[in-house]
Amino acid sequence: MAKPAGVILAGGLSRRMGAEKAFVTLRGRPLASHAIDILRPQAGALAINASGDPARFAVWDLPLIADAVAGAQGPLAGILAGLRWAQGPVVSVPVDTPFLPADLVARLEAVFAREAADVVMASRGGQVQPVIALWSSVVEDGIAKALAEGARGVEAFARTTNWAVALFDDGPDPFFNINTQDDLAAAEARFIST
Repeated sequence: MAKPAGVILAGGLSRRMGAEKAFVTLRGRPLASHAIDILRPQAGALAINASGDPARFAVWDLPLIADAVAGAQGPLAGILAGLRWAQGPVVSVPVDTPFLPADLVARLEAVFAREAADVVMASRGGQVQPVIALWSSVVEDGIAKALAEGARGVEAFARTTNWAVALFDDGPDPFFNINTQDDLAAAEARFIST
């Protein structure tokens, strides 16, 4: 089976951070670079989902795919854009999670195959991470319909499908995400302590 495509979701408004998160630096490198380095060896094709001027992402030499629907509709719109771009299964990850595991895709795929699921969401400590997930192309039309009806919740949509979870309860939290300057400082400290 070919590796699924990877889509890095970087279209958030970053209100709490006060700056576009893809370009916030951690250990001297933009968060987008951390996400790319983690996902590139695990995925087939790789793209960034964000709207606005594509030139700001040119340094990474990756396809930039805008949301499939207008008006900042959230990560579900980015996942739909990714599915339309890839024309096959997609692993979605947010740009602000720099500690994702090196076997993320393999573990999602294992559950995907075992459960014959349409969506497999990552989970840790009973907390589902719906934006960190493997999406079958069969859900594309359902996402488009949900968005057209005003739905925005990724987990709420995923739970309307044949869904499953992949557990990541071993080791340090791989899903720590950076929303604020305090989170950024905590991430820097975590790098120093490892």
